[in-house]
Amino acid sequence: MFELPLLLKALILGIVEGLTEFLPISSTGHLIIVGSLLDYTNEQSKVFKIAIQLGAILAVCWLYRERLVGVTLGLWTKQRERRFAANILIAFLPAMLLGVLFYSTIKTYLFNPLTVAGALIVGGLVILLVERNPRPARFQTVDDITWREALKVGLAQAVAMFPGVSRAGATIMGGLIFGLSRKAATELSFFLAVPTMLAATVYDVYKSRDLLNVADLPVFAVGFAAAFIAAMLTIKALLRYVSNHSFEVFAWYRIAFGLIVLGTAYTGLVDWHD
Repeated sequence: MFELPLLLKALILGIVEGLTEFLPISSTGHLIIVGSLLDYTNEQSKVFKIAIQLGAILAVCWLYRERLVGVTLGLWTKQRERRFAANILIAFLPAMLLGVLFYSTIKTYLFNPLTVAGALIVGGLVILLVERNPRPARFQTVDDITWREALKVGLAQAVAMFPGVSRAGATIMGGLIFGLSRKAATELSFFLAVPTMLAATVYDVYKSRDLLNVADLPVFAVGFAAAFIAAMLTIKALLRYVSNHSFEVFAWYRIAFGLIVLGTAYTGLVDWHD
């Protein structure tokens, strides 16, 4: 059977990470499924799939660099910036605590294509439910929200520790449920991704450091660069899209994708493996 070169697998997975990280369709789920198709499922691959998230994080930091620099410089002098930073920290804490407590369990038992497929379908149904029962938008921008809304969105993000749920999907849908406008919910999801993904990446790479060596650098570099470029394009496109579209298309995509994975597994057409 033909085996793709490892660098090509890294390129494909980097593109998948960048395209899916900020869409409500689960980047982790897609990486697990695509990694299974590419037969890149060893222990090192799990570290790679986490590490390339740094490329997507850098894309957010670059696109929102003026705001992030403004927050950093105004943290001690401007109430608006202190409130923004406090809200991001509050929203980040639930996922951080859950990750520290259940890191090993989640990685051992839930990182498999069939579990992800089920979560994709359930998450798609939740998106349809939220979109068809809209709540009035009480907060038009990220700066309008209080610590209560930040905590609620943070709790929603914690649910996405289950692979396939989608961190972006949980935070955006949570934001809509708790009264944020589409743009505010989407931008909050972007900002919240920075500490959440950075912490998850650093923690995972540290825990798995024995699996890494200098020879792996080209593979990680290709995945990182591909994720950065793909994420830049996706973030810009998503902000344009949410201004006058619902997220239902992503719900139907999730449901269809999940059913395909489950169907091919049931019929034996594809031998899905961890």
